[in-house]
Amino acid sequence: MTEHSASYQGSHEGRHHGMAARPADPRAALRHTPQSAAGSGGLPEQPRRSATPASAADAADAEHSQPRAPSPEPVRPDPSGPPDRAERRSGQPRPTGQPVAMRRDGDRLRFVGAATRRIARGIDLDEIVMGLCRATVPTFSDAILVYLREPLPVGDERPTGPMVLRLRRADRIPDADDADTDGGILTVPPAPQAELASGSAELCEVRIGGALAEVLRGVRPVFADTTAAQAALPELLGGEPSLPTGQRVILAPLRGRRRVIGAAVFLRRQDRIPFDPDDLLVAGQLATHSALGIDKAVLYGREAYIADELQRTMLPETLPRPTGVRLASRYLPAAETARVGGDWYDAIPLPGSRVALVVGDVMGHSMTSAAIMGQLRTTAQTLAGLDLPPQEVLHHLDEQAQRLGTDRMATCLYAVYDPVSHRITIANAGHPPPVLLHLGGRAEVLRVPPGAPIGVGGVDFEAVELDAPAGATLLLYTDGLVESRLRDVWTGIEQLRERLANTAQLTGPDHPPPLEALCDEVLDMLGPGDRDDDIALLAARFDGIAPSDVAYWFLEPEDSAPSRARRLARSALTRWGLEELTDSVELLVSEVVTNAVRYASRPVTLRLLRTDVLRCEVGDDVPQLPRQRQARATDEGGRGLFLVNRLARRWGATRLSTGKVVWFELAQPGSGPS
Repeated sequence: MTEHSASYQGSHEGRHHGMAARPADPRAALRHTPQSAAGSGGLPEQPRRSATPASAADAADAEHSQPRAPSPEPVRPDPSGPPDRAERRSGQPRPTGQPVAMRRDGDRLRFVGAATRRIARGIDLDEIVMGLCRATVPTFSDAILVYLREPLPVGDERPTGPMVLRLRRADRIPDADDADTDGGILTVPPAPQAELASGSAELCEVRIGGALAEVLRGVRPVFADTTAAQAALPELLGGEPSLPTGQRVILAPLRGRRRVIGAAVFLRRQDRIPFDPDDLLVAGQLATHSALGIDKAVLYGREAYIADELQRTMLPETLPRPTGVRLASRYLPAAETARVGGDWYDAIPLPGSRVALVVGDVMGHSMTSAAIMGQLRTTAQTLAGLDLPPQEVLHHLDEQAQRLGTDRMATCLYAVYDPVSHRITIANAGHPPPVLLHLGGRAEVLRVPPGAPIGVGGVDFEAVELDAPAGATLLLYTDGLVESRLRDVWTGIEQLRERLANTAQLTGPDHPPPLEALCDEVLDMLGPGDRDDDIALLAARFDGIAPSDVAYWFLEPEDSAPSRARRLARSALTRWGLEELTDSVELLVSEVVTNAVRYASRPVTLRLLRTDVLRCEVGDDVPQLPRQRQARATDEGGRGLFLVNRLARRWGATRLSTGKVVWFELAQPGSGPS
């Protein structure tokens, strides 16, 4: 590059130019009167560097881009007679019409370096566009307009329809009468006023074969006084905008990796020296770096969206509401930039009003870990539907992990809660032990055999059965809650236990803490250095079902079983004061028991549960599930499940390891519509 009389000063990037004089306010150099600018032919000199950067970003640029020692080679004097060093230090006005000379050719390179670093600091689209505007105004131009495609193409996808450009951002130097400014930069919606592109349009459709399309296809920045730009700018800005004359406007296409994604317009006021051919190279560099950054930001946004959707679909959207237990959950990713992990939780309703509680953790924080987590979670749901014991579920999960790969490791804890017996059965595969918070406020770390992680292979898992008293709260979690770089896992478990006990004391010995508030309180124990891993949290409050609300019988598979079932059900309803449901219950119990004893070879079970609804369960040793079908007018049977479907609030059938259970529910009188 050849030396030129134009000077880059007046913003924070001026520190990178090696100039002896630096402004006290990074953007104060362009807050000048037209008389002073016109009289000097450039910008007034500011006092020597004596102020700190105006922002943290400016400070970072200043720290990493301090100018080197001046070159021993003498600087060529400007033909028009630049001010000497003493005049620059004094800060006195320059002679009229005398522009500022750049000290050396590296000034432009240092400005481009500082500007591209500022642009590269942005992660999302708005940050990159703002970085471009703040880096160029007022250092390089007095105003800037940034147009981007609407919508922006992502990756290799081909845009459909005509190219439409939308004004994404417009910044300019504030006028003297502008009261509200942002650090010397005024954001103008939709465009700068006065002589700087007044009245520009917010949307522009690029006509195929038009002047604007030709300029954008050429990729290189052009001055506004060229023939191509004279026709392209009115199309871009809308109508005939008022633009500065001479080479004071640059139109720079923004080209990403594969296609043009927008355009940037740089403008200088009429009282400032115009751009020169070297400034076209600067504008091209800024446009290229900005376009590539925008491309990456769009790709990052798409990946973040995919990660969010993947994580959302692999975790339960809502938790079930099984009888006798209340549930709450939380999930926190390891970081905002790594939303996908291998932690998961689940609550699966089981036959007999039981519920399976699952929490697991796959090694790693990647899409692969999330995919493996999804496969293991689906496998666990399938195994739970077969009503296998917890240790058998972990055994099959271990086999599935080995089929997925030799290095697929995970920890998992599987528990089954029975609200009728008030017992819980737990099996563990290398997972942190659960914590049980009793009603009186005592927090207990349950003694569960740890077992080996899933994926090791050839390891037997052991299950233990423990009491689950009414009012107690079971907390299942992943190791991200209790383990970090600052503490080991057992220290974290002890802190969790103390946290639960202290929280329970706030509500008193007779009232357990609210479940949602308890989850929030547990997460508050995390410190600044404790977010090294994903966190999955599942809390279960055991309400149970009182023995007085349960009626249970065995029926021999004989012809008299349906009549005996009707008589037993009528007796239980009378005892509970639910005589209004007698006719419906007798009819439905008779139909379901009749179907059961027709094929059963062992005693049939009949159980009635009174909670917020009346639930009836009939179990037999036949694994085939019944199917509802439309009976013809001449058929003698086939109407049993049709009646159940019409009269019951809900009904279903679940296969067990020993047979199946067919159940139905009826709303209690006064509890609302069924």
